[in-house]
Amino acid sequence: MVFGIAVPMTLAFLTTPLLGLVDTAVVGRLGDAALLGGLAIAAILFDLVFTTFNFLRSATTGLVAQAMGREDPTEEQAVFWRSLMIAVVAGIGVILATPLLLLAGLTFMGAQGELAQAAGTYLSIRALSAPVALANYAILGYVLGRGMGKTGLLIQILINGTNIVLSIWFGLGLELGLEGVAWATVTAEIIGCAAGFLIIRHDFDPTFKPSWARIIDKTAIGRLMSLNGDIMIRSFALIAGFAWFTRMGTGFGETALAANAILMNFFMVAGYYLDGFATAAEQIAGRAVGARFRPAMVRAVKLTTGWGFALAALTTAFFLVFGNDVVALMTTLEPVRAEADAYLFWAALTAVSGVLAFEMDGVYIGATWSRDMRNMMLASLALFIALSIILSALWGNLGLWIAFNVFLAARGFTLLALLPRRIDQVFGPAQAPEGREA
Repeated sequence: MVFGIAVPMTLAFLTTPLLGLVDTAVVGRLGDAALLGGLAIAAILFDLVFTTFNFLRSATTGLVAQAMGREDPTEEQAVFWRSLMIAVVAGIGVILATPLLLLAGLTFMGAQGELAQAAGTYLSIRALSAPVALANYAILGYVLGRGMGKTGLLIQILINGTNIVLSIWFGLGLELGLEGVAWATVTAEIIGCAAGFLIIRHDFDPTFKPSWARIIDKTAIGRLMSLNGDIMIRSFALIAGFAWFTRMGTGFGETALAANAILMNFFMVAGYYLDGFATAAEQIAGRAVGARFRPAMVRAVKLTTGWGFALAALTTAFFLVFGNDVVALMTTLEPVRAEADAYLFWAALTAVSGVLAFEMDGVYIGATWSRDMRNMMLASLALFIALSIILSALWGNLGLWIAFNVFLAARGFTLLALLPRRIDQVFGPAQAPEGREA
């Protein structure tokens, strides 16, 4: 069951950082460090807004998985429709608030001149995809909650594969540059949303179609919004950590900022690559909680965490061996290449530093223990900000990368420390009969 979900979703999630690599490479080959830095700033601001709504994916996954564990297909469909409604409304709100968000974001990031212009151009275009991009979160959340790994793979390949092809075509082929990369993303999100919606509608069993009264049930919406609030804060804090990393890097100059943007793609590759097993943990943990079956929860934690660490070690080794070549492919600027090579070790180490956080996130999302996720994220973010200020003053960009690795590790170990108590609270100490499956 773990591999049936993890393997296709690992392949699916890999397409997202691959997209980031392609976008960075397209802009990097334009030969302007300001454009590359602007893309990095815009990507962080975009994630700061959009990933704040990642609860639409996470909460949907957990609630659908738990409904599946309770054998309640009507509630599975109802959860999807609730999340989809929130996604569309929130997306329209993002479009309307884009000018204000852009002004506040660029001010916070300290971007000026060509950097600010490049970031503003990219973000203004990409924000137009907000309603369909957030709807894709709800679609993916339902798919993952149902354990439909192959369907998730298909949808992600369609979205990111289309985006990659169009980014190269628009950005380099049609010579639209940064604007072309942004329009490629908007187009891909629309195509992916349409396809994903049709797939899910076909999967629905009309026998269990929920009534409108059940979809808008106040208690159910209240629970969803409660989960959404905690996960929103957690997601916002995570992206705020990335934004703080970029903000600190801005102070070291355009060359360091561009180098950090390239190296951050290494972490994104590792994160999405390892998220396949975290996704398996989400689905199985959610079903275990829904069925109140402790052995499945314990087994899911052990399997997904063990495999996660093994793959993290391989990922770190890969980047240590081939990282210099990857950097050379992503930019033609020699100063940026040299700067990135200097911090390659610490960027490669993020796979090992962050793997436990990914796995624990999966378990906690599936079990809908959102408050713990929120609290431990806030504590880890405070630690990161303090360490980054201190270590950057001592060692510059090196200190920033060390602080970032500590931030990733702290998230994982704090959640791990809480896990035994949470399992006992939900399942109790008694062992369930052997042979029963989640």
